[in-house]
Amino acid sequence: MEIEFIKMHGLGNDFIILDDRKEKIKQYKNYSALAKQLCSRHFGIGADGIILILDSLDHDIKFRIYNSDGSQAQMCGNGMRCFAKYLYENKIISQRKMRVDTKAGTIIPEVIVDDKDQVQSIRVDMGEPILFCRDIPFKSPHEKAIEEPLLIGDKEYSITAIFMGNPHAVVFVDDLEKVDVKRIGPSIENHERFPEKTNVEFVEVVNTGELKMKVWERGAGITLACGTGACAALVAASLTGRSAKSAIVHLDGGDLDIFWDKASNHIFKTGPANFVFKGFSLYF
Repeated sequence: MEIEFIKMHGLGNDFIILDDRKEKIKQYKNYSALAKQLCSRHFGIGADGIILILDSLDHDIKFRIYNSDGSQAQMCGNGMRCFAKYLYENKIISQRKMRVDTKAGTIIPEVIVDDKDQVQSIRVDMGEPILFCRDIPFKSPHEKAIEEPLLIGDKEYSITAIFMGNPHAVVFVDDLEKVDVKRIGPSIENHERFPEKTNVEFVEVVNTGELKMKVWERGAGITLACGTGACAALVAASLTGRSAKSAIVHLDGGDLDIFWDKASNHIFKTGPANFVFKGFSLYF
């Protein structure tokens, strides 16, 4: 079968975007298997995940995302920015602010354009952070898990569990460069206390307005950036008195501006999205 695809990235977190509003791809191959095939960096295009553009009955558009291992994620902050930029610049959606149907509920991205109507950045209303353990889900004797001990082997880690459309475990560290993300990340991701697994953020506080973060993403491993993870990091830092309600989060792929609006309790994330290349003919 021949399909068209777009390769984009948000701070190095890269995605293959497929327009399947007519469901031709779905009829040929299930999305999970397709994600594993296309995301392979040796035998496919290479990406952290695929994003599907789908029709929605009660929203402007539907967003669905599958990780490189074939698992489906509820949401992805970096992916949402790529999604919104592509929709607007290709005139699939005409308005700058759009209501998007995701597995995590309604997400509202807004494109910020220049005088030539080209998208410069995207501000995404990420909704409210969820802290109740039962909803993350995270097995705990407490209603909320803020700096709660988590045993990995014979070592104890202090984690803050947050749901930002997907589950997160935030771990504060003194020196980010000394953290073995590749070893510790999967141990926390697959910990029995996270029944649906979790994303893992390792965060170093620079000051009250700056955080440095490395991420181990559920279903994808180490990535250069994670938008929902950056939001979780800001929430955890604010809850524990480490940061203000607004901060720049420095990731390996670049920076995100995160703001927790306490009036609405919504998290707003602003950052870039970039086109990489497109393929006109792909056989699989």
